[in-house]
Amino acid sequence: MIVNLLKSIFHNIGVVIVGFIFAFISTRIDLLLRIKNFESLITVFLGLLLLTIGFLIRVWATYYFYQNSMGVIKLKPQEKLLTEGPFAFSRNPLYLGGNVFIFFGTVFVLGSLSGVVLTFVAIFLTNLMIKREEKQLEQTFGEEWSRYRKKVRRWI
Repeated sequence: MIVNLLKSIFHNIGVVIVGFIFAFISTRIDLLLRIKNFESLITVFLGLLLLTIGFLIRVWATYYFYQNSMGVIKLKPQEKLLTEGPFAFSRNPLYLGGNVFIFFGTVFVLGSLSGVVLTFVAIFLTNLMIKREEKQLEQTFGEEWSRYRKKVRRWI
């Protein structure tokens, strides 16, 4: 149990690092486009709040993966459909925590306008990927997936 929690924490520290790399690149784009950053005490606080929420959502979700002996990053469909814990509130808590909360959190901390725009682009592209994954889940889990999909929203 504690091992899975530690694995979840360390895994998601990496996701936060990726989020800050994303935000840093966004600040360089802002410089290129001569866009002034919007960093302020309020946006830094909001960013840290979003970042913390995203991190905790992802730790909770990856913990469920590890508790069920599942890999978090897999190119083929999972062999088990998780429907409890964070998956009872969102069909995609990993994407929600990372691509929404962590990305928005890091770009707010660094005050990058292009980062906000790029986060919306990332969410749009992630949503396309999710739709493809959902087709695979429907083929793999059939009626169990259909019942789950009707009960729980894609994002929140």
